Amino acid sequence: MAKPNAKGPVKTVQIFCLQCKAPLFKYRKGGKGALVKCFKERIVEDYTSIPCQCPGCGQEFARDTLIRGVPAYKMIGGKVHMK
Repeated sequence: MAKPNAKGPVKTVQIFCLQCKAPLFKYRKGGKGALVKCFKERIVEDYTSIPCQCPGCGQEFARDTLIRGVPAYKMIGGKVHMK
């Protein structure tokens, strides 16, 4: 399978916890669809101390996985909000 675009998108989005509104990531997202996965190499700023766990309320918002052979976080539906 093809790897994600090496150059990567330029547009960045802020990702927040939906429950407590704590910031989680600043991420270079491509496209205009919903946030389903976050490739680790595209994360600009990471505000979490424990991977995949919200620093504010402690809930798990994603799962650590490999997508197309590249490390990524697979988002759990209804746990995160993007601006």
